[in-house]
Amino acid sequence: MRETAPGPIDLIWTQPPPPPRQRALGREEIVAAAIGIADEQGLEAMTMKAVAARLGPCTPMALYRYVHSKEGLVDLMLDAAAAQVPLPEKPGDDWRADLRAVSVDTWRVIRRHPWCALLVHTRPPAGPHVMRRLEFMLAVLVRRGASVAEAMTYAALLDRHVFGSGLQQDTEARFERRYGLDDGARLYAAIATLHDLAAADGRLPHLTAWLARPSGAGPEEQFAMGLDFLLDGIAARLPAAPPAGG
Repeated sequence: MRETAPGPIDLIWTQPPPPPRQRALGREEIVAAAIGIADEQGLEAMTMKAVAARLGPCTPMALYRYVHSKEGLVDLMLDAAAAQVPLPEKPGDDWRADLRAVSVDTWRVIRRHPWCALLVHTRPPAGPHVMRRLEFMLAVLVRRGASVAEAMTYAALLDRHVFGSGLQQDTEARFERRYGLDDGARLYAAIATLHDLAAADGRLPHLTAWLARPSGAGPEEQFAMGLDFLLDGIAARLPAAPPAGG
């Protein structure tokens, strides 16, 4: 059977504006309710039915008049999260400080809204706040001498670290809660079991030694270290001196 080529991706940003508010129902309230459910109960609980129930006496079909589809709602949720990342009006004199601030602030948003890391790569980055954030990162890098193509690559690498770290941390937290490893005694017992497995044949001396006394950087410090590594690598590829007037 011949496969039908998929059509263009339906974007809420190309749809007609939502209708006027009806009492307490409007686009902002729908997005806020969806974010609240995803924050509190997880992404799997965020259904149109659940959002309608949270908003009160309205049906799921009533929501579609304002968000067009569940994908449209996801687009609006992602853009609302991006709006929480504070951005200066223009780049400052310290390009590393600018990119570090955007990256750290985005990571903090992901910590508040872990579903962002799960959804961010499922939809085109077409929201106005999403694009404004990216435009700021590009402006910082171009001002420092990168071409637009190079700036896009560097921004993508930074975002892979930011969203990837957020996704990993959320996944690990879910794993720990599922198996009770957020309890100190159970975590210690699990590490002791791993230590015994590693020490069994004597061929893993370094891992065995670490499991005997586990220590090292925590998630926040690891995130900061990885960000520094990336910024160092970008710095090594930028021109030795910024362009005149940059």
